[in-house]
Amino acid sequence: MERGEPLTDAERERYSWQLTVPGFGDEGQRRLKGARVLVTRCGGVGGAVAQQLAAAGVGRLVLAHAGNLRLNDLNRQVLMTTDGVGRPRLEIAREQLRELNPHVAVEIVAENVSEANAAALVARADLVVGCAPLFAERLLLNREAVRQNRPLVDCAMYELSAQLTTILPGRSPCLACLVPEPPPGWRREFPVFGAVAAMVGCLGAMEAIKVLAGVGEPLSGKLLLCDLREMRFQTVTIQPRAGCAVCGRM
Repeated sequence: MERGEPLTDAERERYSWQLTVPGFGDEGQRRLKGARVLVTRCGGVGGAVAQQLAAAGVGRLVLAHAGNLRLNDLNRQVLMTTDGVGRPRLEIAREQLRELNPHVAVEIVAENVSEANAAALVARADLVVGCAPLFAERLLLNREAVRQNRPLVDCAMYELSAQLTTILPGRSPCLACLVPEPPPGWRREFPVFGAVAAMVGCLGAMEAIKVLAGVGEPLSGKLLLCDLREMRFQTVTIQPRAGCAVCGRM
């Protein structure tokens, strides 16, 4: 990723604790400052991603999510507030993120990922973090990320389990290698604790930071599986799928 402009004194003070992380430093912070990240959607998982990326100093966030905040969102969408019920959730998110870190630009797109907008949304970012609850949206993001050569961090959770992987186009298997088609009968609404959503969101934000700043080893070609009922974590290898319609020709 390209470096952003030199850090100001205020930015150096704000990020002083993370500037001491080995392998990160001034260079890594400047890369975050110069980066554009698309987060879709911006609910329990995506809200945690956006919050942590803003705190870390990613220069520009593009948030995509349709609809207004509902009362039953608030067990997990901690970027929101009770007095915001009935308002567009992205307006609230933008206000909260600007209050958290005024150095970060926040763009909002009041749409969910669809065939009509996936290409344009991905084109606005250097890296994509996919947090959609629907497989159709996740697979659209995967297709466009591979086609446009954009790294993709895919975050998912259900009940007390979560999973995470990072797709580096041309260097790793893609999401369609793992899930070629949306599973039948999958619905948007499912059991969820906010703590599980926030956990995988924070992990997804850390993966994005690693890729953008060039620090550490991302989950490329690997899938992290988290079982919070038993507090068990394991990493498994993802194999390229022969004939994958998305990345098989790369």
